Amino acid sequence: MPLEAFKSSDSLTLGVELELQLVNTYDFDLSSSADDLLELLGRAPFPGVVTPEMTQSMIEVATGIHTRHGPLLAQLQAIRNTLVAGCDRLNIEIAGGGTHPFQRWFEQRIFARPRFKQLSGLYGYLAKQFTVFGQHVHIGCASADEALFLLHALNRYVPHFIALSASSPFFQGVDTLFDSARLNSVFAFPLSGRAPFTLSWDEFANVYFTKMESTGVVTSMKDFYWDIRPKPEYGTIELRVCDTPLTVERAAGLACYLQALCRHLLERNEPLPEEDDYLVYTYNRFQACRFGLDGTMVNPKTREQISIREDILATLRTLQPHALALDSLAALDEIERTAAHDGNHANWLRQRFVEHGSVQGVVRSAADLLRT
Repeated sequence: MPLEAFKSSDSLTLGVELELQLVNTYDFDLSSSADDLLELLGRAPFPGVVTPEMTQSMIEVATGIHTRHGPLLAQLQAIRNTLVAGCDRLNIEIAGGGTHPFQRWFEQRIFARPRFKQLSGLYGYLAKQFTVFGQHVHIGCASADEALFLLHALNRYVPHFIALSASSPFFQGVDTLFDSARLNSVFAFPLSGRAPFTLSWDEFANVYFTKMESTGVVTSMKDFYWDIRPKPEYGTIELRVCDTPLTVERAAGLACYLQALCRHLLERNEPLPEEDDYLVYTYNRFQACRFGLDGTMVNPKTREQISIREDILATLRTLQPHALALDSLAALDEIERTAAHDGNHANWLRQRFVEHGSVQGVVRSAADLLRT
């Protein structure tokens, strides 16, 4: 059937989704407690939306629609507080982070929903290995063509969001030497990576999607695991490359950094996106995953090699007037502290491993940080 029409929404509105880890309190391994937690949370109003995810040891929370940093952060904090209180009643912990440092994928249980069972049947062991945790940010778009423009104009900034949010250095009990090992699991899926280059919704929906659907490979936009994808039912684009940060403050900062960046791009003062921009896309993405803020990226327009950290700091200076107009200067302060001083959460987790000497201590520290 044809792809549904793109639902126009207010430009630059935003919403956040966070996938979170459920952890037991005796050895800090993942806990298959999603059913119990969702049942408990369903007894009272929840300050957002909470839903199950692929396996029983994870949940997803979502905010409402926002325009400003302050109310977005306030809702994320209310969601966090409600989750912590619910987990305390069940004697489990909740934590951010893009991967759990030592969980064994074969022990995970698929959540009993038809779509999750269908995906498990299709992807086999990859479905359980997809017990990884990301932050998704939606940005409202006034038209379908605006959505495709932003999707491709953002391609050069994708390394910023990978490096800033990276919080998955450990996997299967070892330091992977990647700041974001989570994205290696996402890349295993056949429909991951980048969206096809087109700036026309008519061409995207009526040519590309129609051809893909005719192959039987896809039935809806949900079947695409692209780094950025359009969401026609919401009237948004969805950035999907971020690891789940360890704090909701970092999550709000990342979302509003994206909002300010989109406002800047919509002024159309930068060169228009083109297919050749993607010549360096995979390399830039690898550098951000592997080295985080210390990585190097290639500017797709000038072919200049630049530091990811320095490119973020230069971009922040450009975005100051946009953040002022959007009332999100505090968000840009969070991003600047991360890039210039504190480092990303992958760096923080490695420091906790040195401090505690065990991956169990890393998880305990992550759970404590989310609380505070």
